Amino acid sequence: MSAIPAINLRADLYTIADLIQPGEKVLDLGCGDGTLLRYLIDARQITGRGIELSEPDVLACVGKGLSVRQGNLDEGLRDYPDKSFDTVILSQTLPYLDDPAFLICEMLRVGRRAIVSFANWGHWRCRLGLLFTGRMPVAAALPQPWSDAPRARPLTVRDFADFCAREKIPIKREMYLRESYRPVRRAQLGKNLHAAVAIFELG
Repeated sequence: MSAIPAINLRADLYTIADLIQPGEKVLDLGCGDGTLLRYLIDARQITGRGIELSEPDVLACVGKGLSVRQGNLDEGLRDYPDKSFDTVILSQTLPYLDDPAFLICEMLRVGRRAIVSFANWGHWRCRLGLLFTGRMPVAAALPQPWSDAPRARPLTVRDFADFCAREKIPIKREMYLRESYRPVRRAQLGKNLHAAVAIFELG
């Protein structure tokens, strides 16, 4: 058996990877340069597909031997039939969507479950930054100035939980990571206050 190539993943991507069972069919939306997909194929023996808007990232995926197509997620997943994947992943892409409810419903249509992760602007550093500087904070897990493209729409753990309740999207599991990427083990308020990254399993 050949050794698994060494790949440096962000800690939140390792958390997502731990949720994937060997042999699953996985669709990674906004897959970037394909690092997570490549890891899942090598370490979990999944069948993986990806969608990415950036042409340089699509070319990087192709260079890694991945099946990735260029596409705009706001247009939906109409090319994929119902329940054609076990898991659909949307990692750190949610704040850039024009219609998140539409895409998450599409994810749950084509997949048996969806995994969504995002940077939490409810983190205490963001709160203090806005309070004491009067400037738009930069999320701990998404170090991007407000003026950079593509523009992110800030959201918090509480925002997303309220959104899922309003849209009747079932939450199966919630995981929260600190800036150090250690798990947050507190009450709901503590999670919104201390989590740099939130990971939700929907289904």
